[in-house]
Amino acid sequence: MRVRVRGVDLEYETFGSAGDPPMVLIMGFAQQLIAWADSFCQQLAARRFHVVRFDNRDIGLSTKFDSAPRPNIPAILGGDKTTVAYAIDDMADDTAGLIEELGFVSAHMVGLSMGGMIAQSLAIRHPARVKSLTSIMSTTGEPKVGYAKPEVISLMTRRPPADRDGNIELGLEVWRALRSPGFPFDEPRVRDRITRAFDRCHHPAGVSRQFAAILSQSDRTERLREVRVPVAVIHGAEDPLIHVSGGEATARAIPGAKLLVVPGMGHDLPEDLWPLIIDTIAENAGRAP
Repeated sequence: MRVRVRGVDLEYETFGSAGDPPMVLIMGFAQQLIAWADSFCQQLAARRFHVVRFDNRDIGLSTKFDSAPRPNIPAILGGDKTTVAYAIDDMADDTAGLIEELGFVSAHMVGLSMGGMIAQSLAIRHPARVKSLTSIMSTTGEPKVGYAKPEVISLMTRRPPADRDGNIELGLEVWRALRSPGFPFDEPRVRDRITRAFDRCHHPAGVSRQFAAILSQSDRTERLREVRVPVAVIHGAEDPLIHVSGGEATARAIPGAKLLVVPGMGHDLPEDLWPLIIDTIAENAGRAP
């Protein structure tokens, strides 16, 4: 299904009863809506939520911004944003429009990694659209927290191979680096997800523009102090991509936020952790008026 928001087509799917409270899942950098596993969404829906997952702009089956200039990453890191096609705030506005176009007044928001950045911006820019917020493995935009290991960034920014098999193998190498060391790595499941994503939509140019949006994001720390909805912050103690300090800073910035640091968790969602994460999401949503 698809909805048009501010000139952007957003592809989305739903789980559960339309009569239940809406919960919108925002996926992270370079990941399509299918990165939210069907069974994960179904388990949330079984908690009596109407679950919505969607493709962010420039990924999956949503609108691509191919007319924009190619991001100049060194220039962006130096403060020159002229080649940044859009901002995290624009993606937050997309999400607010999605909530409105689907006929919801507000929704429980769950954001993962870049999706957490988008969800935080949404809570700041469109507070009336947010009933509760769960920010998973994300950060505030403050450069001194939530930093990545250099070798992980080097791997993730490697030029992808031209062939399908090479792309899948590179994807596996990335997820092995991001994995949660304290939990089993389900390589067949991860390979299947990477393969399905490649066949659904392989669009590296959009990935580079999303990366530019992340690099150019503003520090949300002060504005996050204005957030007044129930907030849960979940972060892996062993996260190699967004250091746990990013989650800790998020929880410090938001009044009343509850922080859950998970030992052995990296920058992925191993199935063994689903019960804990789903319980935390549902309990946080239950604190909403």
